[in-house]
Amino acid sequence: MLVISIDPVAFSIGTLQVRWYGIMVAAAVITLLAITFRETKKRGVSETTTSYNLLFWALIGGIIGAKLVYLIEAWSLYGVKTSDIISPYGWALDGAILGSISAGLIYWRIRPKEASFQNLPAITDAVAMGAPLAQAIGRIGCTINGCCYGKPSPFLSFPRAVSYTPRDTIPAQYWNIPLYPTQIYFILWNLIVFAIVWKLRKRLELQGSLLFLYLSLYAAGDFGLRFFKAAPPVLTGLRGEQIISLLILAIALPALIIRIHRFQQKATAEPADNTTQQQSQED
Repeated sequence: MLVISIDPVAFSIGTLQVRWYGIMVAAAVITLLAITFRETKKRGVSETTTSYNLLFWALIGGIIGAKLVYLIEAWSLYGVKTSDIISPYGWALDGAILGSISAGLIYWRIRPKEASFQNLPAITDAVAMGAPLAQAIGRIGCTINGCCYGKPSPFLSFPRAVSYTPRDTIPAQYWNIPLYPTQIYFILWNLIVFAIVWKLRKRLELQGSLLFLYLSLYAAGDFGLRFFKAAPPVLTGLRGEQIISLLILAIALPALIIRIHRFQQKATAEPADNTTQQQSQED
């Protein structure tokens, strides 16, 4: 069995503890921004006010959303302490997605001249290309930290089970017993999503489609994998994050299908229109 015994604290500066979780989250944010700026530039989006301001507020919205959803989930299960609110740990990825999208849309509505709707689909596609890779990197921090741990596993070998040495992120009853490696499952799924989105980035020609593809794949995987996570259900046997994933999937998947269908209809109609025009000119 794989035993994870890495100290969650990478190093200390006086009384300040720097955890691997925080380091990997920082690496994830840098990766997301690097890919986003690279792809927006390739798509001809200006690197001035439009992209920088929009991405800045989307990042702030993602941070607020991630913390807020985590606190709501924690409050419904065991209550919330002041330390949970100000802690640099404890985030919900679903909340980050919802917060980023909400903040981006609010910024676009408030400053429509800067956040041109014409550029918005290209920017969201660029974000969608980097998001799953960034999430995979962030989950490495979860794996070392021990948060988001899985249910007790009936198996005794990896990849169906891992065990953790004692640490403050896992209740004592889960120390040194086989658990489903949910964090590693999330890493693998996010890498698969990244590979699919990256592979299709040139085939889905209609801008904005990559965002809905990413959201659909992410939500579907997130919904399924959370059945392995050690967290009590909050509604009809589902966890709070699963309900959010279903809502995301219910919006993103139909939007993707509609956009692809309309693009195909337009592509089919254009040759017919060109043929009609040629015949009219000949007549």
